[in-house]
Amino acid sequence: MLYKGSCHCGRVAFEVEGELTGAVSCNCSICARKGALLWAVPHLDLRVRAEPVDLGTYLFNRHVLQHRFCRNCGIHVFAEDAAPGTDRSAYINIRCLEDIDLAAVPVHEFDGRSM
Repeated sequence: MLYKGSCHCGRVAFEVEGELTGAVSCNCSICARKGALLWAVPHLDLRVRAEPVDLGTYLFNRHVLQHRFCRNCGIHVFAEDAAPGTDRSAYINIRCLEDIDLAAVPVHEFDGRSM
């Protein structure tokens, strides 16, 4: 299924192909503050529609993930593996997807704080 999403102001829009069967709620220091619900997909299934100047990147800790956000409205839209390669993943913030019934998506708790 094709899903469309964006940040609040719309400068960072994206499309992602896949089956949304669940999301992860992580309790690490950044995810707990953002309140994101993350859906892991192959990076090749994510198509970002944004000017490079509008898409910010935040790295912390071991710099394993690039946390991507809109430089205008500040909304975290997705994260992606920082390592190069074709088997990378993207982690979509499903709160940014259009027409999603969040209550119908199973959420799995992840203890990122312990990593």
